[in-house]
Amino acid sequence: MAYIDYYKILGVDKSATQDDIKKAYRKQARKLHPDLNPNDKEAELRFKELNEANEVLSNPENRAKYDKYGENWKHGEQYEQAQQQQRQSQSQGGNYGGGFSGADFGGGEDFSDFFQSMFGGEGGGFGRSSRGSASGKFKGQDVQAELNLNLKDAAKTQQQTFDINGKKVRITIPAGVYDGQQIKLKGHGNPGFNGGPTGDLYITFNIAPDPNFERVGDDLKSKVTIDLYTAVLGGDVKVETLEGSVNLKVKQETQSGTTVRLKGKGFPVYKKDGEFGDLFVTYDVKLPTNLSDQQKELFEQLKNS
Repeated sequence: MAYIDYYKILGVDKSATQDDIKKAYRKQARKLHPDLNPNDKEAELRFKELNEANEVLSNPENRAKYDKYGENWKHGEQYEQAQQQQRQSQSQGGNYGGGFSGADFGGGEDFSDFFQSMFGGEGGGFGRSSRGSASGKFKGQDVQAELNLNLKDAAKTQQQTFDINGKKVRITIPAGVYDGQQIKLKGHGNPGFNGGPTGDLYITFNIAPDPNFERVGDDLKSKVTIDLYTAVLGGDVKVETLEGSVNLKVKQETQSGTTVRLKGKGFPVYKKDGEFGDLFVTYDVKLPTNLSDQQKELFEQLKNS
């Protein structure tokens, strides 16, 4: 197997933080996403490689295995267990099932050749002795996936379909998921080894910033600009919510920076039907410009009154 440099694919070095890896993945995913590159096979391949690299490096445990074992990282745990079992067997004066008595675990054998002999070579899989008896079952590798949503999508219950190991996995995403939230789908990862259980699927939600709203927990914040005359005399202003626009009454002599609360117009509460946060609207009073001489004179009169 040719060595795949996941760090190079993501465009980061080995000292990159988890935040660096997340940012690098998002940046490249936007460029290579199939929706932006229809019928581009090269972009499609690079997008798959990018997701594979992110799957490994975004998970600290998988990243540590990859740094240690390279392309054989998926079987690192089995390798460690094989070493431990061999040491235990040798300490008791015997061989490990007869299957690895001649292997040099101290570095005399190349990792790739060693793993090939265990997992892909002739004579069966890991933990099988020369007599063909099975000695261990191992859980399959967990799969990491990311789902990008905008704020309005995250506010609605919806269904999404994932293609995992050639199988379609459909999930229902409850309204109210938050940025960085991760859910686990048990048994939807990679197949187990030697009859072991299937791994799990972990899905992380990435919610893009919204130009109109700032989410704080289940509440939303927004700003609306009103002119000086409305601020002084009062009036109506149109305010955007997740469900559309509403008219809001502005009190007379409203100061710039004043915040009003629209109860129940915030974000839906995760897995709590009918519960919503609030929307906090802050007024930004815009001063008039290009005043005529007459208008300036009126302001002078107000100033001196």
